[in-house]
Formats: sequence, C-alpha cells, structure tokens
Amino acid sequence: MDKDFDIVNHTADVSIIAYGTNMSQAFANAAKALFNLITELDDVEEILYRDIKLTAPDQESLLVKWLNELIYLFDVEGIIFKRFNITQFNSTRLKARSYGEKVDSSKHKLKTGVKAATYHMLKVDKDNGCKVQVLFDI
Repeated sequence: MDKDFDIVNHTADVSIIAYGTNMSQAFANAAKALFNLITELDDVEEILYRDIKLTAPDQESLLVKWLNELIYLFDVEGIIFKRFNITQFNSTRLKARSYGEKVDSSKHKLKTGVKAATYHMLKVDKDNGCKVQVLFDI
C-alpha cells in the first residue's frame, strides 16, 4: 500500500478516500485523514488516549458513527487524535483506542473545522482492496 488516504475537495464539504490492507486499517486511516484535515499531525504527540466502543446496523453506518464519535471528542474534550488502534472489528462492531493530545494553540495550527461525517457519497469498498470514502460537512 503506497498511501494511507487522499483528500478530495468538494463545495462546502471535503471528501476523503482512505485505504487499508483490511477494513479496520481503512477505518483507522479514515480517522487519520479526518484529523489531518483539522491540523498538522506531525505536531501532535500521543500523550493520552480514549477507548471507543461502537455498534451500528452495518459497516457504512459504523464508519460514520466512528468518525462522528472522534469529532465529538475533539469538539467536547479538545483532543486531537493521531493514532488509532482498532482491536475488535466486524461489519457492525468496532472497539478502538485512539491516541493524541489536547489542543494546544501554541503548537497546533487548526486548519479546517469539521462539523460531521455524512452519508452523502459514502462508500465502503471491500472488493478492490479495502477502501472507504466519506464526505465531511465543514
């Protein structure tokens, strides 16, 4: 795998396509792409973590729920995540530990305000390698 994700510009929204050798890695790379939109990940240290457990009716819903949970933690607790260790994963359940640190305006330059992951143009592709596409409301 040559790259972790691509960023695709869209009007008033931004779309990402994340790749992985398996679907859990594609989900982790989608989260990495999300926080890469928010700030420069090279400036983020892995000082703290949050454990996340989610269930959803299908893999597409699980992807949106996963990304929106991370956006929620960023909005409420001010945490920028950098690394995502998904320990349990199937089409309806996800368990992960996400590592990062609190936003520090002296070292983190915030680039894009992301409001939510949406279902618009949402794709989970297990056939041609593992890849997911998500459109974020910004």
